Amino acid sequence: MRAGAVDRRSRLVDSYNEAIVCERCPLAATRNRVVFGAGNADADLMFVGEAPGAEEDRQGLPFVGRAGALLTELLGEIGMTREDVFIANVLMCRPPGNRDPQPLEIESCHPYLLEKIALIEPRVICTLGNFATKLLTQNRAGITRVRGTPQVQELGGRTVFLLPLFHPAAALRTPAMAETLRADVRGLPKLLAQELPSGVAGAGPDRADPEPEPEPALVEPDQLGFFG
Repeated sequence: MRAGAVDRRSRLVDSYNEAIVCERCPLAATRNRVVFGAGNADADLMFVGEAPGAEEDRQGLPFVGRAGALLTELLGEIGMTREDVFIANVLMCRPPGNRDPQPLEIESCHPYLLEKIALIEPRVICTLGNFATKLLTQNRAGITRVRGTPQVQELGGRTVFLLPLFHPAAALRTPAMAETLRADVRGLPKLLAQELPSGVAGAGPDRADPEPEPEPALVEPDQLGFFG
C-alpha cells in the first residue's frame, strides 16, 4: 500500500537533510547547493535528468534554466504542471564546467535516486537523455535507439513504466529533436492511464548489448515546499 502523503514528505525531507551534507564524492567540494529534486511527493509521473547546471546549482532546484522552461511548456501541452510531477537528476551536485558525470559520482548518488523512487512510487518514470536512461535501464543502448518506447522496469521495489526521452537541453539545440521530444511527451497521458503489467521487468526494445552511443552533446528553501 502506498505510504501516506504526510509520511512521504517527511521521509523525503529526511533524505534531503542527509543529502545536503553528503561527501561521498569530490563534487561536495565544488557545489554551491545540493539539487535533491522537487515536485509532488505523490506524483504518478517522475522525470530523471542528468545533473544540475549553473542555475540549478545556484538555486538548489532542478530544471530552472532554458531546458526547464521547455519541460514546463511540454507539460502544459498535456494539461500538467510541474506541481503534478516530481523532477530529479542522476547527480545532485553540478559537475565542474557541466562535464559528463563520472562513474564514482553516479554510484554515489544512485542510492538517493532509488530512495526517491521508492518513496514517491511513480507509475511512469521518464529518463531524459543517455545517462539517466542507461543507469535506470542498466542497458548501454543509446537514447536515439530507445527513445519514445515504454519499457517495463523494476525500480525502487516496484514495477514502473520507463519512457526514455531526449533531454530538453539537447532538444533546444536541434529543432528536429525538439519536435520528436514533443511528440513523445504527447503520449504520456495514455501511458499514465495504462495498467502496469506484471510481466518481466526490463521488457522493451534493444535489450541486447549494443555499442554505446555518445551523449548528445545558501539560505535553504522550505523543504516541505519542495515536496508538495
